[in-house]
Amino acid sequence: MKIGELAGRTSTPVETIRYYEREGLLPRPARTSGNYRIYGDSHVDRLQMIRHCRSLDMTLGEIRRLLQFCDAPEENCGEVTVLLEEHIGHVATRIAELKELQKKLKALRSQCQQAQAAKDCGILQTLAMPVDGVGREPGEHRHGLLGPTHG
Repeated sequence: MKIGELAGRTSTPVETIRYYEREGLLPRPARTSGNYRIYGDSHVDRLQMIRHCRSLDMTLGEIRRLLQFCDAPEENCGEVTVLLEEHIGHVATRIAELKELQKKLKALRSQCQQAQAAKDCGILQTLAMPVDGVGREPGEHRHGLLGPTHG
């Protein structure tokens, strides 16, 4: 099948498929004499696994490690469990960060309790202030996010 058919069968944008190929997650397909990529069922299966992992917010590095086990089916899978435990830890950290962000947003919302002139809005005045402390802002860390075109 050509890349468009693979994209359709897996609900994956063509550019994302090419990206996964460049990243080494999806094996490069054979090519026709006209230089078209030709994919098989193994590409469908692998791409579906990659997409499932991405839906669980796994990073490309984590997915790469899991795929190494798929490529070596006789290996002991103990490291797979370790990887998943690490990922659960990342998710727990992210949940804590999101809860903290929610608290800050609620506090911000409380800065303006009634409709008034924008120049008097406590929310806008607070947002115009410098961010407290040095370092990353809340929400800056996004475990596993690749951006809009590579999900």
